[in-house]
Amino acid sequence: MAVIVAALGYLAYTGVQESKSYYVTIRELNGMGNSAYSKRLRVAGNVVPGSIRRQGTHVQFELMEQDRTLPVVYSGTEAPPDTFKDNAQALAEGRFGRDGVFHATNIQAKCASKYAPKQPGQPGAAPPAQGAAQKASLTAGPAMGQ
Repeated sequence: MAVIVAALGYLAYTGVQESKSYYVTIRELNGMGNSAYSKRLRVAGNVVPGSIRRQGTHVQFELMEQDRTLPVVYSGTEAPPDTFKDNAQALAEGRFGRDGVFHATNIQAKCASKYAPKQPGQPGAAPPAQGAAQKASLTAGPAMGQ
């Protein structure tokens, strides 16, 4: 019985260790030395415009954070999300190779402009306010008892 409990404990421990990933910046990654090669990592940045090269589910691109860039190769089972494009904020999860390339097994991306408020005149933007009189007439409503 003790052997089974010990085996299950070992499997649980190694499973947690294998699935754990550390978030680092590109600057921190560059300063990690040899420890960067043995850990699952998550690195975020903006996709450098013109750096995306697709070939099926295999994608090569560069992430930029401040003044640092990081070459990334994604070899996942699924194509990157639709929001993965030039200047998108992206998060790559995987391992840093001794070749200086980050080998990602998962990519998440969002397009910052999708969440920004629409500018006046764009489709879906709220019409500009017409002054305090219009606002007052909308909030006052009909008089009670009439």
